[in-house]
Amino acid sequence: MNRKVIIFSAPSGAGKSTIVNHILSLHSELEFSISATSRAPRGSEQNGKEYYFFSADEFRQMIAGDKFIEHEEVYPGSFYGTLKSELERIWAKGHVIVFDIDVRGGVNLKRIFGDSAFSIFIKAPSVEVLRQRLVGRGTDSPEAIEKRVAKAAEETAFAEGKFDYVLVNDDLDKALKEAETAVDKFLAAGN
Repeated sequence: MNRKVIIFSAPSGAGKSTIVNHILSLHSELEFSISATSRAPRGSEQNGKEYYFFSADEFRQMIAGDKFIEHEEVYPGSFYGTLKSELERIWAKGHVIVFDIDVRGGVNLKRIFGDSAFSIFIKAPSVEVLRQRLVGRGTDSPEAIEKRVAKAAEETAFAEGKFDYVLVNDDLDKALKEAETAVDKFLAAGN
């Protein structure tokens, strides 16, 4: 069985979710991997749809039980990870797994899956454009925006040379077409 995975990573505000949703809408053989987290659901989030929600203690027990392909404690007591059972669920259907994951998780998944993975790093054309996008969302305080911008700079530096493809999202239509072409090429390649 062909067990390919496509990994999308980006700093907050780079346009990753928009690009991922576009790619998923074009390919019936692609399926989104639902991550697990120990944080509480936000808004209308539902268990098994946006995330699999667990308590921090449950998450630690699952780590001890080797239930994750990768996991990270993003903040003290706040865990995120990819369940091995989620991968098996998707592969059992013959689908290609799509990850929308933070930069460190993306690098870890590429290391784990090697040539079976295609990793794409999406970035804004500049820090100033990223700041403008985050301000435009209207969801964060100025302090939170500055934290996100600082984290984006750190993530971009960390990602340097660790992804198969770097996509600069300076024009959304162009970025969507570029992502389509890159994903189509990966899916067409045999391995």
